[in-house]
Amino acid sequence: MPSVNSATSKYRVEQPEWSKHAVIYQVNTRQFSEAGDFRSVQERLPEIRNLGVDILWLMPIHPIGEKNRKGELGSPYAVKDYFAVNPEFGTKDDLDALVDAAHSQNMKVLLDWVPNHSAWDNPLVASHPEWYARDHEEQFRPSPWWDWDDIIEFDYDNKALRNYMITAMKYWVEQHDIDGYRCDVAGYVPIDFWEQVRSELDSIKPVFMLAEWESRDLHEYAFNMTYAWSWNEVMHDIAHQRCGLDKLRKYYSWNERSWPSSAYRMTFVSNHDKNAWDGTQYEQFGEALEAAIVLSVIGEGMPLIYNGQEAGESKRLAFFERDPIVWQAHSIGNLYKALIKFKKIIPALGNGPFGATMIQVPSNDLKRVFSFVRMKDNHKVLVVLNLSPDTVAPTFMSSLYDGVYREVLSGIDEVLQSEQPLILSPWAYRVFYALTGK
Repeated sequence: MPSVNSATSKYRVEQPEWSKHAVIYQVNTRQFSEAGDFRSVQERLPEIRNLGVDILWLMPIHPIGEKNRKGELGSPYAVKDYFAVNPEFGTKDDLDALVDAAHSQNMKVLLDWVPNHSAWDNPLVASHPEWYARDHEEQFRPSPWWDWDDIIEFDYDNKALRNYMITAMKYWVEQHDIDGYRCDVAGYVPIDFWEQVRSELDSIKPVFMLAEWESRDLHEYAFNMTYAWSWNEVMHDIAHQRCGLDKLRKYYSWNERSWPSSAYRMTFVSNHDKNAWDGTQYEQFGEALEAAIVLSVIGEGMPLIYNGQEAGESKRLAFFERDPIVWQAHSIGNLYKALIKFKKIIPALGNGPFGATMIQVPSNDLKRVFSFVRMKDNHKVLVVLNLSPDTVAPTFMSSLYDGVYREVLSGIDEVLQSEQPLILSPWAYRVFYALTGK
């Protein structure tokens, strides 16, 4: 349970023991299967669990507004009823069966919660128009500067709205045994609301909270994990050779020195937003994809898998229409599975305070090579990434590099000496586990 800060009477977030090596998986129920329902997700739970997944994040499950709807089926983020289930996905009993099945396989279930806005035809618009924000003409307004014209924003200065939203969030924990929430555009909602939410939900049972936002202050009393948007953006720019590796080093410096040591950061190469609007994992990262996946899993942060990545899905999934994933065995799935299996058995690779801080292992080719170790409890992991389209042969300038290692993905033992060049083909990566010299 979170601890109480007597000076503020707030709950300070502490990470649960079960989450120390956890991996999160995002489910886009509409596109997950040909049927696009909860039952189909439940059928594939053993395969998801077999990847090493611990947290199942379901995109919004609620009925979707019809007024100003985008496309044929609309956006799941245009919520018409916070207490109901979208019949497209099934019934509340179907949801309960999915949650129970996930729990039986030791997975937690997060619901995607949309607190900042609702559909235009949510009944709250008629019953409580005072709960909504207004524009300069005193009309209901979509979120400014975005093309979200299928929704209208709430006004969190209204205490009654806050009470309603907390009641709705408590309902799914109390009545359907979900384990927490992924909170959409969390930074658009006041932080004191989230602190109140956390306290109320934890009074029912300990929950896990993920914010779609990047702010260290959200971690203190409200959220377990925030998005590492900056990490994704830097890696994307590196893959397209738009920035140097120093920008990645600055991210890790910022993450280590400016963020709470207890904070989980969610590292990802894809999610529903990136896939739909910016491109597939292949479009985003090209030949750098596997190196980016390696860093997302073995570096600091909790890795996210967006459904379909493991099947090598090569299309942008439609957002407002049906567009089912094509499932198949794929090398990307094998890579995730192997890396996650390794992550879970090495104490140094734990999440947040459970793991070890990355320590740079400098080379003579800092412009193209990114290398580091993570060390804890006599376990040492060395990672060397060639984040360039060139073949490189770096030497290293640290005793941290030297030792006898097993290359994790090949199982081959090697002796590494800092003065001996390590030849890496374009965008290649090596992950080593120290057998001696830890």
